[in-house]
Amino acid sequence: MMKGLTRLVILAVVVSILCIPLVSAFSVGEMSIDPSGSLTPNTAVTVKFKVTFSASSDLTFPSESDLVMTTDLTDPKWTYTIILDDVENPRNPTGGKTLDLSGFELSYPSSVDEEVSVTLEGTAPSVDTTTNKIMVNIKEIDSNGNTVASSMVNKTALVINTGDVTKVVSEENTNLQSLQSHIDEKSAMGIDTSDAESYYNDAKSKISTASSRPATQYTDALNDLTSAQTAIDAGEKALELAWAENEIANAQVPINNVDGIIAWFKGNSSTSSDSQLSAIVAKREVAVNYISNAQDAVTSENYEQARSKAAEAFTKGNESYTDALVRQKELMKSGFLPNITLPKIPGGIFLIIGVIVVVLVVVGIIIYRKRSRWDELG
Repeated sequence: MMKGLTRLVILAVVVSILCIPLVSAFSVGEMSIDPSGSLTPNTAVTVKFKVTFSASSDLTFPSESDLVMTTDLTDPKWTYTIILDDVENPRNPTGGKTLDLSGFELSYPSSVDEEVSVTLEGTAPSVDTTTNKIMVNIKEIDSNGNTVASSMVNKTALVINTGDVTKVVSEENTNLQSLQSHIDEKSAMGIDTSDAESYYNDAKSKISTASSRPATQYTDALNDLTSAQTAIDAGEKALELAWAENEIANAQVPINNVDGIIAWFKGNSSTSSDSQLSAIVAKREVAVNYISNAQDAVTSENYEQARSKAAEAFTKGNESYTDALVRQKELMKSGFLPNITLPKIPGGIFLIIGVIVVVLVVVGIIIYRKRSRWDELG
């Protein structure tokens, strides 16, 4: 009974040990990649780094594991040196996509300070599309061929297809030309295009900058082109806004005109209650309501709806104005004269005028009599 229990305890201990996740026994110091940044195909690349081992048991590295390094570089060459207590032990350079260092070569007593200095040389690979490629991947592979997850160190660099920038530049130039044609079209309609022109100039500058960047500044070039597209979109939006505002302003004109005639009606007591005035005012109010709807649509950036409502406002406002003109002409043709208010004259003026008239009459009579006597004597 005791033997069976002992076996179960031992088995449980073994299982618990096997279930403990493996922890990386090394770390990678600062890594340098020359040239830095994005790369173009066939560019010579040099990668340098050091692997430092930190013993988690009595050995610097598990003897049954391997330290495996891989790369996507073309024609890679690995040069490495094992450093033990500051003593360098160079190894022969080797080629191939993979450098495999066995645990037998790396396992030393934990009292030993161990490092591996690595220099990797190769060229950036050719790519059909711009993509990240592995400069170096470092990992520990255990005795069962499994990767120790915590050990993974991966360093990539963007390798670009130089045709990608050219393609995007061409696309953005096409979009820019489209914006220019829309600016010309709206300008011919009398619409203010100044904001759109400002966005156009900004986009044009960004595209020019992207076109002049070297291939190694691929990311910056794409950022420039993204900014250019943002400016183009803003330019198109500015045109839509200006167009909508222009349509609203045009729709206000007949409303202002009919307001003048309505004021004429209301300013004359004999026409202020004209039977057709209420219908004219009603159409005018509908037009005003459409303009209010158009302005709300502008606020919500629904410019197409704003133009539609402005067009309805113009139509209804023009109907109101036309009806008002027709009715006004009818009244004028029928002999209607608008009320005229004469200027007020002080009472003293009338007295003076009366005296002058009397004097003139008397003088006229005297002159008339004298002339009559002269005619008799003659």
